Amino acid sequence: MNKITTLDEFIIHHEKLQSDSTGRLTSVLRDIGIAAKIVNREVNKAGLVNILGIEGSSNASGDQVQKLDLFANEKFIKCLSNSGECAAIVSEENQQIIHLPKVKDKKPGYLVVMDPLDGSSNIDVNVSVGTIFGIYKIRGEETEVTKESFLQKGSDIIAAGYVLYGTSTMLVYTTGNGINGFTLDPSIGEFCLSHPNIKIPDRGNYYSVNQGYYLKFDVEMRRYIDYCCDLNLRLRYIGSMVSDVHRMLFQGGIFLYPNTRKYPQGKLRLLYECVPMSMVVEQAGGRAINSKLQQILDVEPQDIHQRSTIVIGSPEMITEMEEFIKKYTLIDSVV
Repeated sequence: MNKITTLDEFIIHHEKLQSDSTGRLTSVLRDIGIAAKIVNREVNKAGLVNILGIEGSSNASGDQVQKLDLFANEKFIKCLSNSGECAAIVSEENQQIIHLPKVKDKKPGYLVVMDPLDGSSNIDVNVSVGTIFGIYKIRGEETEVTKESFLQKGSDIIAAGYVLYGTSTMLVYTTGNGINGFTLDPSIGEFCLSHPNIKIPDRGNYYSVNQGYYLKFDVEMRRYIDYCCDLNLRLRYIGSMVSDVHRMLFQGGIFLYPNTRKYPQGKLRLLYECVPMSMVVEQAGGRAINSKLQQILDVEPQDIHQRSTIVIGSPEMITEMEEFIKKYTLIDSVV
């Protein structure tokens, strides 16, 4: 019988393997794991209580707020306040940064960015949703946490991951040494290691894009989508970045969210959607770039709610897309 390794056991074991570990990051990750369990419970019974549907306001990104968005946001904030290791949070649901109260005499060392419920409009029709999170260190020279404290490049992120609330609930995370997946066992209420050392396939048979916006994409992106169709790649698009990227991570493929006429800078948020998911995929051997062919983790953020385009997935397919876009951009400029 294989030994069951819980998320807490895994985190603590790998903390001990790091000679410079202090255990402080471990506390933040455990806080996130607890919050994910609480949100999972509510997601699974959302149809039985009054937390379905639209709340009636818009969040910091201009999207309509779902009732469950607010619940998830509140629970993650509350749980991240427990250990005293997190100083402040940037969330999709809040215009300003959220300062957390100090716990006794602890000096917090971390900042958390998150989309507490990605794809929440899917809840009403019982389709998978998720949580995205990233963790940064407070820079040593900073004595007070401000909005600028969060404007660090993606390459400075020290941990990232997501939770997928689907037919089973999975938490996938990395601290920069590969990625591991944990499935929630409802019988014991614990996330258990189910997918160690995940590696994304070099290529796959899937592409994921909101093809309903096809005519609103730039010509180069339309030509690449035509190319995917010519190869008979299978179109899969759920409308939750977590769900769509999760499929690519295990089955290979490419996820595209380019700019449109309505969103010339892209729609997804750089800090708490694109960067954490890029770290996860890159740690699995994949790649993540934007429509300007910049590496997502190299982009310097200018605002906590900055939007970005993203192309993410299997490395060979991203490289192929890069070469394709360069080729057709050059042809169009000549014509």
